Parts: sequence; structure tokens; C-alpha cells
Amino acid sequence: MRVIRVGTRKSQLARIQTDSVVATLKALYPGLQFEIIAMSTTGDKILDTALSKIGEKSLFTKELEHALEKNEVDLVVHSLKDLPTVLPPGFTIGAICKRENPHDAVVFHPKFVGKTLETLPEKSVVGTSSLRRAAQLQRKFSHLEFRSIRGNLNTRLRKLDEQQEFSAIILATAGLQRMGWHNRVGQILHPDECMYAVGQGALGVEVRAKDQDILDLVGVLHDPETLLRCIAERAFLRHLEGGCSVPVAVHTAMKDGQLYLTGGVWSLDGSDSIQDTMQATIHVPAQHEDGPEDDPQLVGITARNIPRGPQLAAQNLGISLANLLLSKGAKNILDVARQLNDAH
Repeated sequence: MRVIRVGTRKSQLARIQTDSVVATLKALYPGLQFEIIAMSTTGDKILDTALSKIGEKSLFTKELEHALEKNEVDLVVHSLKDLPTVLPPGFTIGAICKRENPHDAVVFHPKFVGKTLETLPEKSVVGTSSLRRAAQLQRKFSHLEFRSIRGNLNTRLRKLDEQQEFSAIILATAGLQRMGWHNRVGQILHPDECMYAVGQGALGVEVRAKDQDILDLVGVLHDPETLLRCIAERAFLRHLEGGCSVPVAVHTAMKDGQLYLTGGVWSLDGSDSIQDTMQATIHVPAQHEDGPEDDPQLVGITARNIPRGPQLAAQNLGISLANLLLSKGAKNILDVARQLNDAH
């Protein structure tokens, strides 16, 4: 029986996400065996520094990609938001699974259960490792203080509950739901309060770009709507040249054959921001048989079983919105944010 080796990070959430993808593949391919290989990444090891300060785009992916390159694993399951918009040569995202709730959630210290960010006492400290969240929320909730908190989900929740430093922490709703911690979600943030990260809530399966066999194997996992939304989001971010070290956020929706993309950039303290929305007519296609493609990758994604037209339209939407924001002065905001972040 052929064995397919699947790479993952060691954290409990990463294992849960990988197990869910492997369970789907097992059901689709009962004749194959799957072996899960867990490893630590740079981002898992450096826990005393804010993510945006480490200055490395592939914090949570590099070691996993090494294993792919050396043929130690055949595919790797990631949170899509951890995957840079430009992948190293030789790799591609062969599947984007159906997205869970992409919004951010607030988890409160036990003594503040029942509160919202709005009703927390003056100068309450809220923990987040993300410049994107801090910038947007500082602007909206100026009575609160935002401080960096690192570690995996278990560690962050422990810091919140056992230390008196934080009144609340901000986490991705999808992660909390996958961990089965629905009861800790005190508030889900609406896009008006905090737009989410590019790709948030979706899982991406990374493979070797030339490994047609594995590409065919995982391609059936593509969720067409999630794929198109994430192509638009990733194209927007790539064109802005955003990454971990600048506050960029998005919100997408598919409705009546229209793909709506809202995107924004913020200064580090949230005082300066540019946001806008654009839409394009895109019908969510059904999967179809492979068509011949010379260079099928778009923003690092290969989806040969989804028609090319809608994928290109989604990419163009992302680029158009990025250009609109750049024409309104987004580059200056991002440059200043980058310089300030580097200086601290």
C-alpha cells in the first residue's frame, strides 16, 4: 500500500487541522495510507519576540518546506494565512480547503466574562501578536492598551487565565472552533471593528510544484468559493507588498455572482488608514477536468480543476484594489509602518 507522508507543525491546533485534512483524504482514497510527520518551526521556537520583529516571511513554513524539498514529506498542511504570497521556487499550494469563520474573536479573562471590548474598564490591557489587529482596534477602542502576546493557543490562554496582565486576548475564531473552545469566544469582531488577515480561517496544502501525482491527489480538496476569495486577498496583499510587519487587512464576500473585496492599510497606531471596496462579476464554478496549463500558478496557488477565467478575475480584483489604495497614498502609510516597526 502506498504511503503518503504529511508534514505539520507540532502544535495541537496544527495537528487538529492536519488530522482533518488527512481524514478527508483517507475517505477519498481508501487504498492509500497516510503518515503524519510533525516538526517545530522557527516561529514555534522564538517565543520572546513579536512576530513582526523577527523579520522572516516564512516563520511557520520554512522547516516544513525543507522537508518537502528533501522528499521527506509529500505534502504539508498550513494555516493559509501563514503562507507568504510568493512561495519559494519549486513549491505551490495544491489545495485550499473550505474556509471556516475568518473573523477575529475576543477571549476575556474569567473576571471580565460577559463584557465586550467597548465595556472593558479604561486602560485594560488586551493581548495580540498581530500588528493588523492592534492597529485597527486601537483606532476603534482608544480606551484600551494593546500588548504583544506570543505562544500557541494553549500558551496564550494560560497566560490570560493565570496571570493578571491581560483583560482579554484576540485570536482567530477558526482556531478556537477547531480546538473545540467555542465556549471561550466572548465576542466575534465584525469587519467594521476589525477586518481579518489574508487567508484567515482557510487551510492550504503545500506540495512540490512538479509533483503532478500529489497535485492531482490533493486538488479535489479545493473549495471553489474559498479559492477565489483567497486568490483575490493574496493578490491584494502581494501587490501592496504587505507581510507580517505591516497592518494590512481584508474582508471578502461572494453574493449573486459578485465577489466583493474590501481591503485596508493602517499606520501602526491605527491613526492613519486607507480602506476601500471593489467588486467583480465572478460565478463560482463547479470543478471540472484538468485543462492544459503552461504556468498554472496564481499567487502561489495551483488549481487546474477549477476554470481559469474566474481565477484570473479574482486575481485582477485584488490587484485593482491594491492599485486604488496605492493611488490614495497607501505606500506611504506602509513604508512608515515598516520603518517604525524596524526601529523598535
